[in-house]
Amino acid sequence: MALKEIVEQTVAGLGYELVETERSAGGLLRITIDLPWAPASAAALASGEPEQFVTVEDCEKVTRQLLFALEVDGVDYKRLEVSSPGIDRPLQHEKDFERFVGQEIDVTLKAPIGSAAGALVNATRKKFRGTLERPQSDGGEPGAVPGWQIVWSDAPEVKPGQRISKKRLPVPLQALGFTLDELKEARLAPIVSFKGRGAKAGTEPNLD
Repeated sequence: MALKEIVEQTVAGLGYELVETERSAGGLLRITIDLPWAPASAAALASGEPEQFVTVEDCEKVTRQLLFALEVDGVDYKRLEVSSPGIDRPLQHEKDFERFVGQEIDVTLKAPIGSAAGALVNATRKKFRGTLERPQSDGGEPGAVPGWQIVWSDAPEVKPGQRISKKRLPVPLQALGFTLDELKEARLAPIVSFKGRGAKAGTEPNLD
């Protein structure tokens, strides 16, 4: 049985979700887990219920079970590390994108944007940072169009204390539609905010 399959079955059997499996130098096997998410979870948050997070006890429970499972299957590794997702959590599945609609994300395309770039974007560009959205139909209904889109502005980052001239024209928003098959990688943008993950910043930096 493949390593990822062993880990996924073990993690799921304990009621958690496998986010990432990574082998590092020195024989380190790093496993990232999260609590299962469903649209009902979003509804609970909207009603005011506090968001639940993976605890140290959760990681310890998964570690104990994985140590046993990996030994039974003869998996070669030196050290096991089980942790919760960081602020740059990877987005890999459709439900991950559904969960983080409206959040700032970083995406890297498999191929340059090419002819879809238009006049304002370099055709060789692959990396983008912006707000994850569901594309809307002509009738304005989100989710009616297949795939996803990232919306961003290439406005320069405003430094703390910097004044913005009222005469400066606003930089237009741009949108790029994509499917999961077109992505090399997607992650939550590692933006630290004391107001919480869902807080919107005044100006969003972009990756070139």
